[in-house]
Order: sequence, then structure tokens, then C-alpha cells
Amino acid sequence: MPDATSRTTPLQPVHEEQGATFTDFAGWQMPVRYTSDLAEHRAVREHAGIFDLSHMGEIELVGPQAGEALDHALAGKLSGISEGRAKYSLMLTEDGGIIDDLIVYRLGEERFLVVANASNAEVVAQELCTRSEGLDVRVQDRSTEVALIAVQGPSSADIVTRAMVAGRTGITLQEIAELKYYRVITGSFEDDELLVARTGYTGEDGFELYVPAERALSLWAVLTEAGGAELTCCGLASRDTLRLEAGMPLYGHELSRSTYPAQAGMGRVVALTSKGDFVGREAVEAADAGALPVLVGLAAEGRRAGRAGAAIRDQDGQEIGEVTSGVLSPTLGHPIALAYLDPAASAEGTEVVIDVRGKDLPATVVPLPFYRRS
Repeated sequence: MPDATSRTTPLQPVHEEQGATFTDFAGWQMPVRYTSDLAEHRAVREHAGIFDLSHMGEIELVGPQAGEALDHALAGKLSGISEGRAKYSLMLTEDGGIIDDLIVYRLGEERFLVVANASNAEVVAQELCTRSEGLDVRVQDRSTEVALIAVQGPSSADIVTRAMVAGRTGITLQEIAELKYYRVITGSFEDDELLVARTGYTGEDGFELYVPAERALSLWAVLTEAGGAELTCCGLASRDTLRLEAGMPLYGHELSRSTYPAQAGMGRVVALTSKGDFVGREAVEAADAGALPVLVGLAAEGRRAGRAGAAIRDQDGQEIGEVTSGVLSPTLGHPIALAYLDPAASAEGTEVVIDVRGKDLPATVVPLPFYRRS
């Protein structure tokens, strides 16, 4: 049973009914698995999985200067995205480190939704308030009011389409079919606003649906009814292995306040040429990121995987980096890892050695992502 001192999402009754195993994540009791990590991972790769992501943060900015506020607060140029589109961005410290990685949706001419990681939601909301001072914009942290459900996998479009019709959302088959990646459309569900975005964190086609928290149980029921045997309840464990195969960074592992965007391969996310000043700009421009460790993908053979924190050495035995995330890939059948390496050892094809609990695991630097859907 969940720890009574931790927060739970509106979908807690569903998770308990399905026999989920729970873990604490950023102060939330979240389902880590329902059956097995491997089965849930494969369900998403082969059919579809449904995830409760209601622990994520949702912060809304509304007003004539909402776009201007986001341009100042974040590293990307958000005022330039059109209605119905989403953009991946970063919130930086004054020193140029990463406070959080975010998705920003433009829902109207003067309305934006910022989605933050659960561990950083309160900080992001506070920073957005602080960084918007003096501008004509209202910042509202709606994290406790909004539920987020993801449906991911090759069958997700068919499932979501059936659910939208069954739920009388006003969203049609054609609208789902024409919805491109990093786009969002608005419908209604039980007389409340429903947002359906074609976004995700698994490397598969998928959707993320936002509704008021009190509608979460009903929406979950409509989705699972529409999915039937094609849709599997999935926990955080499979979500982590799916994102790792897709080469997607996780805050607290690949991203942190001590990481510059360029180190993580995210220099393109920082709008140094398309907009003016923003928090962290001066530090990013001044940093000599080329001399710092860079994020790479590593692949190995066998069944042992290097886990987060494992040291990496070159062929001469010199320590040159550290694993940030690693797993025996369920899809590929061999160990993979994300790691920060000395730039001199970061070229594709470079051979290194990972220390796996005192035993050497030869590995090779490979291009990302490890897995790409066909």
C-alpha cells in the first residue's frame, strides 16, 4: 500500500485495483509496475500502454505578454510558436545550468501551458512567477487541478480515436489522423476542457491527454475500454527503459543544474540567435562547454548492464566518465547506457570499459537513439 505521507494522483484507486507496486517519486506514490517491467515495455513497443503522469507539473501563463514572459524565462523562443503547437525547452539558472526540461504548449493567442517534471514543478512555477514580474501576464500553477494520462505505442492512434468518439469529446477521427507530432488539439470531456497532444517519452507514436483532476478516473475508463486487450497499464519502470532506448534524457540523471545544455547535446534548444536576453544567456555564451564532458550513447554485449554512477575508463585504464542511465535493453537484447565522457573519448566507435560492480564491461560509443521506431 502507498505511504500515507506521500501524495497520490487522482488515479490512485485504479492503480490499487490493478494490483500495482508503488514507489516514491518526487514525493508522489506512483505505480512502478503492474505485472512485469518487461511485459509492460514490450506492450508499448508492440501495441500500446497507458500511463498515469498526473504527478507532472502544469503551469499556465495567460495575458498579452505571456509569450514575452516565456522568452525571458526559458532558453527557447516560445513567443514564435503558433497556436496548437508545442515546443521542447529548458529553464536555466543564471549560471547556465539546467533547472528543468519542459514542454510548452500554445493554447491560444495569449495562453500557454508549461509542463514541468514532478521533482521540479514547484520550483518552475515559482521561477516563472519571479521571471514574469512587471509583465502583463498571469501565472497560475494548476498542477493539483490537472490530470495527465499518456497512451503510447503503435496502436495508440486507433485507441485514442475510439476513446474520443466514445467520450463524446468533439474530437474526430480526421483530427486525430491529421494531428502531427508536437501538436495539440482541444475538445471537451464531461463538460470540461480536454487537451490531446501528440507527444510522449517512449520513442513510439503516442498521445498525452490533459483533463481536470476530477475527470481522470472517467477518462482512464473510457481509454481502457477503447483499448481493450491492445492496451496495457504501465508503470514508471517501463517508462524509464522505453525513454532510455529512445535516447531521451531524464532530469536528475542526464540533466542537472551543473549541466550546460551543450553538454547534453541540447545547444540547439537555446535560442542565442533568434531572441534577445533571457535568464542564463550570458553564462551559456561565456561557458567553454567544448572542454566539458559530453553525453554519449554506449552499447555493449552480454547480459550485464552498467548502471547510473558506474565509472568508465579508456583502454589505458584512465577514468574518463560516468554512466548516468543504463539497462539491459528489452528491445535490443544487449546492454545500453547514457554517459558523460571526456570529449576526447566521445567519438562514435570509441571503445571504453564500464566498471560493473568491479568487473570490466567493454562498450562502444554509438549514435543516439539506440532505438528508432520503423
